[in-house]
Parts: sequence; structure tokens; C-alpha cells
Amino acid sequence: MHFDLSVYLVTDATLCGDAGVEHTVEEAVAGGVTIIQLRDKHASDEAMIEQARRLKNALEDYAELTGRYVPLIINDRLNVALESGADGLHVGQSDTAAQDARDAMGEDAIIGLSINNAEQLAAAPVALLDYVGLGPVFATQSKQDHAAPIGFDGLAALAAACPLPGVAIGGVKVEHVEAVKQSGAHGMAVVSAICGQPSPHDAAKALAQKWQAAPTKA
Repeated sequence: MHFDLSVYLVTDATLCGDAGVEHTVEEAVAGGVTIIQLRDKHASDEAMIEQARRLKNALEDYAELTGRYVPLIINDRLNVALESGADGLHVGQSDTAAQDARDAMGEDAIIGLSINNAEQLAAAPVALLDYVGLGPVFATQSKQDHAAPIGFDGLAALAAACPLPGVAIGGVKVEHVEAVKQSGAHGMAVVSAICGQPSPHDAAKALAQKWQAAPTKA
């Protein structure tokens, strides 16, 4: 499946607050988000499956109206991805094995893996993956157990060494777009830059427009 990593929204139910995840996603997609990762470390599998199904239906409806389909990725939980009909799965170094995800979801699924350092990149099962998440670039409140921040120098080094498209994650915001793009990353994954913003649509639009306007790495 074709996918665009440029403006990658990772959801956070707490940050979304009263607006809710589904409204935030719909607004953000209309604003220009290119891929969605549903992440919720606290919801039950059943609740997450139902929410993922509703999101998938909303994304399909949006595609019918606009011709632009935004894929839905599930964080960590393979059973949720399978039961909801999601487009892919993102796994961490200690989550579901990439092999298990590929075997269960098939060749068309989008499988991503979190990478924090050169050793993890060297050991990554590249043939099983479609992209990698590189970071965290900065420390972030949305994930308390994250690894040591790598900064833009670390991001550039990993992006240069990686044979797969890489998306920067960890504290990146609209003011970092140009630096992320110059690092060689194919996109930026954001949480608080969209979730909890007064207008998720406008926040996503600002990110998308700035990404398009930023020069690519020479």
C-alpha cells in the first residue's frame, strides 16, 4: 500500500481531551495529516478495536469524498490491528515481533519499527518492514518511558544509514519541520502538535504546508 509519512499523527486520548480522538483525527486528516497511528496504552482491546473500526470507516468515507486515503496504523497491539481491519502495525523494540506482524497481516500491511540507535538499526529486520520511527528527537511528556533523546544530529545519522523511509518522532513541532526535513527523514510524527490544539485542522494544515514548502536535503 502506498503511504506518505510526511505528517504522521500519533493519537493520545488524554491530550485530545473533550474533543476526543475521533474528532481530532477527522479534523487533522482534513487539515493534511497523511497517516494515522492509533496509540492507547490504557484502553482495553475491545474498546480499541471498536474505536479503530470507527476511525477506519471515517477514513474510508473521507477517501470517497476526496480521493485521498489516509492509512490507519495501530500501535503495538496486533490483535487490534487484525480485528479492526487496520492498514498496518507499528511495533517497538519490545513489542510484537515484526515477523509475527508480517505473517499475520500479510504483504500489503504497513509495518513500522521504532529505532533509537545504530545498533537497533543494524539488527532491524529490514525485509519485513516498510518504514522506521527514528527517535525520540527530544524528550517528550506523551511517552514517559522513552529512550534517550538523539537530537537532530542523531536523527540525521540514523536517516542516512537507514535503507527504509524514516519518520522523526519525539517532541517535534511545527518549528522543527525544516530541521527534520533537512535531516533526511521522510516525515515527522507528532502528538501534542495536533492533539489538544484549539484547532487540530489548523495545526495539521500548518505542519503540512510547512513540510511542503521546506527544502529537501541536498
